[in-house]
Amino acid sequence: MKNKKYKEKYASKASKKVPKTKQLVNKKWVITISLLTFLISMFFSFIGEVIIPNAELIISIILVFTFIVLGIIFDMIGISVTVADDKTFNSMATKKIRGASLAVRFIRNADKVSSFCNDVIGDICGIVSGSTGITIALIISEKFKFPSLIVSLLMTAVIASLTIGGKAVGKSFAINKSNAILYRFVQFISIFYRR
Repeated sequence: MKNKKYKEKYASKASKKVPKTKQLVNKKWVITISLLTFLISMFFSFIGEVIIPNAELIISIILVFTFIVLGIIFDMIGISVTVADDKTFNSMATKKIRGASLAVRFIRNADKVSSFCNDVIGDICGIVSGSTGITIALIISEKFKFPSLIVSLLMTAVIASLTIGGKAVGKSFAINKSNAILYRFVQFISIFYRR
């Protein structure tokens, strides 16, 4: 009977302590990621809604393809961080190779980094490229007198196939070359990163 009470007492203490710390971290991360998503989507939407309709048709198309490529690249980075080998980067960090310690930090926070890369940047790029594709479709249909429904359907299909096909190729590449992709990414980030 005493043993049972002892277990219940310490089990209840342990269950109270662990979720509180996790809950605080999760709330902070959710608020941070939500604010970042809001700001980044506002910026990308501004480009999509203000700049693209007023730009030349070729520039608008280049911007849409830039959003698609950006989404694919960040999707690859997000996957690379979750798959990368931390031992390799720990070894590089001991040799003071630029960006290696940052790569170790990214790997240790892989859930947050992949959430930011895949969900925030990747999804926003997908949404913005889709909405700007509709704007371009309307511009094309007005300029060349094509049926707007057909142009919109074609534009949506092209953007979706390029995004999904690109991400499928990117995922496979990111899994096989995760260390190389993460290394290149941290080399670039470390130029701007200060402790």
